[in-house]
Amino acid sequence: MDEYNAKAIQILQDAEAVRKRPGMYIGSTDERGLHHLVYEVVDNSIDEALAGFCKNITVMLHEDGSVSVEDDGRGIPVDIHPEKGKSALEIVLTVLHAGAKFDKKAYRITGGLHGVGIHVVNFLSQWLRAYVRRDGKVYFQWYVRGEPQSEVKVIGEAKTGEFTYESFHEFFHYSRGTYIRFKPDPEIFETTNIKYETIRKKLRYLAFLNRGVRIVLIDRRTGKQDEFHYEGGIKEFVKYLNEGSTPLHRDVIYGYDEQNGIIVEFAMQYNDSTSENLLAFVNTINTIEGGTHVAGFRSALTKAINDFGKEKNITKDITLQGEDVREGLTAVLHVRHPNPQFEGQTKAKLGNSEVKGVVFSIVVKYLKQYFEEHPDVGTIITSKAVAAARARIAARKARELARRKGLLQSMDLPGKLADCTSEDPEKAELFIVEGDSAGGSAKQARDRHFQAILPLRGKILNVEKARIDKVFKNQEIRALISAIGTGVKEDFDISKLRYGKIIIMTDADVDGAHIRTLLLTFFYRYMPELIEEGHVFIAQAPLYRIQKGKEIYYVYSDEEKEELVKKLGNASVQRFKGLGEMNPQQLWETTMDPERRRLIKVTIEDAAEADRLFSILMGEAVEPRREFIVQHAREVMNLDI
Repeated sequence: MDEYNAKAIQILQDAEAVRKRPGMYIGSTDERGLHHLVYEVVDNSIDEALAGFCKNITVMLHEDGSVSVEDDGRGIPVDIHPEKGKSALEIVLTVLHAGAKFDKKAYRITGGLHGVGIHVVNFLSQWLRAYVRRDGKVYFQWYVRGEPQSEVKVIGEAKTGEFTYESFHEFFHYSRGTYIRFKPDPEIFETTNIKYETIRKKLRYLAFLNRGVRIVLIDRRTGKQDEFHYEGGIKEFVKYLNEGSTPLHRDVIYGYDEQNGIIVEFAMQYNDSTSENLLAFVNTINTIEGGTHVAGFRSALTKAINDFGKEKNITKDITLQGEDVREGLTAVLHVRHPNPQFEGQTKAKLGNSEVKGVVFSIVVKYLKQYFEEHPDVGTIITSKAVAAARARIAARKARELARRKGLLQSMDLPGKLADCTSEDPEKAELFIVEGDSAGGSAKQARDRHFQAILPLRGKILNVEKARIDKVFKNQEIRALISAIGTGVKEDFDISKLRYGKIIIMTDADVDGAHIRTLLLTFFYRYMPELIEEGHVFIAQAPLYRIQKGKEIYYVYSDEEKEELVKKLGNASVQRFKGLGEMNPQQLWETTMDPERRRLIKVTIEDAAEADRLFSILMGEAVEPRREFIVQHAREVMNLDI
């Protein structure tokens, strides 16, 4: 038996500890953890902006796989730390729990206090170079996997433009501030490919939340560039989120106040949809699981609208519930707190109990004042909530009726479903196909042991525009709900899922893209857990069959076709117009055989962006939807939401 005593207790150096258990510090070593490194460095620059010392931030993705983050703030201190006897720069980059954010002297409000810090970025990087421009000089230190390779030293004068030191070449956009360039370590991460779009979304949000700060993103690999700068702050954020929807009132309602050292800022606007899109932040951190600030905001909203409805005799005998007043709401809530207490390292939920009351009192005050000054807007909002309450009551009756008739139970499977024989959900797959022609081909092509086929007739109901009672009456959606088995909305139960993979298989054209989007909208609005748990997939059907002699190739894009034809010389090319054109053998080989098919897992990286995307695609505004689908027909198959 192994001895468990003092000798068994390992003491790891900071860098070694982080590299041994990276998931403890950044959550994971996949794409999410990789991008988290960039956010940590950017957060330091944002903290300088919150403190009022930084106006510009530039993030650059370099050709060698490294990332640089530069700001025009004060620059990390470089003088000798009185206790450690080393430069403050080296301490910040090499010691866990070292920083200027604990005593509130250098930073009153900060998003980085509960983060993992730039030192963890250093420990998980193949190399990192730090340049600090202070007092007209450039201070420098560089590291390999967290180990300093030099002392902190002055290497030149602080100025903009090209800068070279030994074999290191940089370009400084600002003559003061901090410039950090690092390369994520391939020994740690599953992938080191930083995605431009992922970083772009994060930086846009930060620019909205920090009014007046200019953030530039440059991709040296592709030449792409974006600049984000919003003088309107979160009011512009709400307008951005409402693109594709029809606002019910022109102005964005806005409030800003401070109480007990807590700053509360909110902006909101109602649209004609039936869903809610509330984004909540604490010190620029997106609290995706909500918390006490969200509870305070929602309570205030319910009270203010109920009070106005009673005063104007709009609600009459109805008492509005929270879900009623939130229907069609787009809102951004940003709380700045000197000492936020988050639940968990990922900072997904705020726990400070005192925040609920502060947010409630500020929001109620501003909404009551706004409704007094704009009774027409108050009437529009309250009337919508009353309509939502009536629909909620009707929906409850519809659900009860549906339950009584067994319409939503898995035991009443739709007649058109060709089910599989396997009763193991982990192995079973459900293919949702469009039309009887493709359905017939798919039924012949499948492996009936684990593959089920559900053909749908035409385009399903657009749930973005329909209330739940109308959704339950739609025959195609009822068939879908019955086949999947989990129920929807508050009745959803993942343990009743009948198929581990739900695969959308539509034609590779504009109509197919539209049907995919309708189905994804339904899953996102009514069964979001299916997407969150990784059960929804999109099958990629080939566009072309290419034959040279006895050899047959299937390709999935025009680019692939051109390349292959060029390589093969004279070849026979067949263009598939739809799944129904393939014989069962071809459909099995290209789209259904687990050994050879191409499946894309649908994920939600950013719920707010997904919400906005579905509003654009499925909302009342026809032109943005048509334009998007025509431009991105192929890409919609890869909805990395």
